[in-house]
Parts: sequence; structure tokens; C-alpha cells
Amino acid sequence: MSTKIVDPIPGLSAGMKAAQIPISPVVRANGFLFLSGMPPLDLDTGTVIKNQDIKTQTRLCLEGIQHVLSHAGSSMEKIVSMRVYCSEPTQFQAINEVYAEFFPENPPSRTFVPVCSWQMGFDIELECVALE
Repeated sequence: MSTKIVDPIPGLSAGMKAAQIPISPVVRANGFLFLSGMPPLDLDTGTVIKNQDIKTQTRLCLEGIQHVLSHAGSSMEKIVSMRVYCSEPTQFQAINEVYAEFFPENPPSRTFVPVCSWQMGFDIELECVALE
């Protein structure tokens, strides 16, 4: 198996390093891209954007995924699997409304995972697997 960490992503990689989060935003392995969980972030600085409504948070997460995939040479159309972690599962429909904007046709497989709330100031995090 061949794995490679994708080159640092401006803003995001620096933000994770500054926050001392020991993860890689995306790793290549055998034709796939594995993206780490994407909270709602400022893409220029890599800092979490806190205390926004769930639709805004969902949009920021998906824009972050789109940014990382583009940097890695892929796209949203190449996502094969998505996981949604949400501390407010009652917002399922609002999340789906934004999600459908990014995947109007042929959405990837998806798992929605309710989680306990965390102390980070956001309610949703998305991770995915995509083709290169």
C-alpha cells in the first residue's frame, strides 16, 4: 500500500499546526483521498468559525472539503463516501438542505452520526473519502 500526505494546504495546515492538532488534512492511498474531519473553518487561517447556525456551519464544512479536494487535485464529484458528525441531530433537515446544494445529483454514500456536544463552538464536522 502506498500512502502520502498531501502537500500542506495554505491556511488550513498552518491553523492545525498552530492549534497543535496532530492530523493531516488529507492523505493519498492507492488512488483514494482520505480527508480528516472538517469543522466550519476560516479557509485562510484554519481557525474554527464559532457559534453559527447549522446551515452556515454545514456550508463552511462543505466549502472546506471542496477546498481541500481541489488542492489535492480532486473534486466534490469524486467523493465516494461522506460521514456527518452532528451534536444537534434535530437539525437533520436543515443540514440536508445545504448538503443537497453541493450534491444536486448522484450524491455519495453517507452516514449521519449523532454525537455528544463538544466544547469547540460548532455542531457539525464532515469527513469523506474521494477518488484522486
